[in-house]
Amino acid sequence: MPDSKPWHDQVVEEILEPERQICDPHHHLWDRGGNRYLLDQLLEDTGSGHNVVSTVFVECLSMYRADGPDAMRPIGETEFVQGVAAMSASGGYGPTRACSGIIGYADLALGDGVAPVLEAHMAASPNRFRGIRYAAGWHASPEIRNSHTNPPENVLMDAKFRQGYAHLGRLGLSFEAWLYHPQIPQLTDLARAFPEIPIVLDHFGGPLGIGPFAGKQDEVFPEWQASIAELSTCPNVVAKLGGINMPLNGFGFEKRAVPPTSQELIDATGRYYEHTIDRFGPERCMFESNFPVDKVSCSYAVLWNAFKKIAAGYKEDEKDAMFRGTATRVYRLGSES
Repeated sequence: MPDSKPWHDQVVEEILEPERQICDPHHHLWDRGGNRYLLDQLLEDTGSGHNVVSTVFVECLSMYRADGPDAMRPIGETEFVQGVAAMSASGGYGPTRACSGIIGYADLALGDGVAPVLEAHMAASPNRFRGIRYAAGWHASPEIRNSHTNPPENVLMDAKFRQGYAHLGRLGLSFEAWLYHPQIPQLTDLARAFPEIPIVLDHFGGPLGIGPFAGKQDEVFPEWQASIAELSTCPNVVAKLGGINMPLNGFGFEKRAVPPTSQELIDATGRYYEHTIDRFGPERCMFESNFPVDKVSCSYAVLWNAFKKIAAGYKEDEKDAMFRGTATRVYRLGSES
């Protein structure tokens, strides 16, 4: 990543509950021509004061194979992350076990043709590969960039996509859902159509605050609120708490001369956490960093302080679920990784 340390260093906070064990269930790794976030950079963040014992990698178009069939090129990402995880598991890079779980990409719109792709991911990482993320974020506005997978409109409702999606259940894999808030009802439909497939909702379902939604968070919130409440009635869905500090959410943290404090993050976004935890319950929620994407808005240390302040009023077992237990259970993280 470009050096954002001087900007972040303007806000330094005492680490709250430094002994609390954390599994960070959502981060990326990449090396994109000067924009580098690899194991060293990840460990610099996870080692900034909080007790991060394990992490989960989520796909981001990283290290795809240069050759071979297009459908199989994403296997390169899993191969790459499996190697990073092995480095971390050696113990030579400190106590954090990075990439204990791996979420990759496969084009589920291939229908039955996606089966060998999924099986190749599992072969590339027999002990850590846990599921697929198909980023479905789509909006008609040219001011809103669609997801990196360039999804078609209504892909979650598409029959061929669902044919491919069914193979996740056959192979015991989960689905990682990244979309924008107007699409949450489609995800609810998908969850009900395949109740046997676990779904992890990323980033609160992407409440938009740019383009036609710029400056309209108070108008968007009730719609988002109702969609989340309906989605929470699906027992196969769990929710990630985080990833709401991106530019597309419209809070503008990245434009500030001085980054936000943990309390300022809560003041702007706390109601999203409160509603989601209230509807899903702590046992179906997990705090996530979404680093380095959210790093444009705040430091890792400040972000996890915000999470700890949000969780302050919950019982100890509820806190442990949101910081570690839910992620460990959902991603089946164990000593084998």
